[in-house]
Amino acid sequence: MTEITDWTRLREFKAVDLASSFVLSWQMSDHVLVIDLDLCLTPEHPFYVAPRRLRQDCILPAMLEFPHCSRLGDADEPAQSGDLAKIARGIGLGKIHGLQLIDDGHYEMSGDFGTVQIQSERPILRLGDRLA
Repeated sequence: MTEITDWTRLREFKAVDLASSFVLSWQMSDHVLVIDLDLCLTPEHPFYVAPRRLRQDCILPAMLEFPHCSRLGDADEPAQSGDLAKIARGIGLGKIHGLQLIDDGHYEMSGDFGTVQIQSERPILRLGDRLA
């Protein structure tokens, strides 16, 4: 039986509101899937900054990295292991709805861009050049 773990229970996303964040780009480099984000932080996050007058959330640029990514694809089709850079460039952008760890090394991220299957090691969340 597969145990599904929601992103809210993964330590990488402590004090982050992933469901209020946006994907700006997908790219592959040296077997690392890098997703550029506008990331929403909660007040408990150490890098949280109170929003300016017209904003309601603390949104900062971030990168979500999936190291040793070996498969990537749309959830309606089997994840592919071919030209991952080309597959990554073809994934859409937009608001994130969720991320789940399906089983060891198998993640599904959903959003305005659809549902994407990712096979990799645990993700790394970076704000600038710092780990989040």
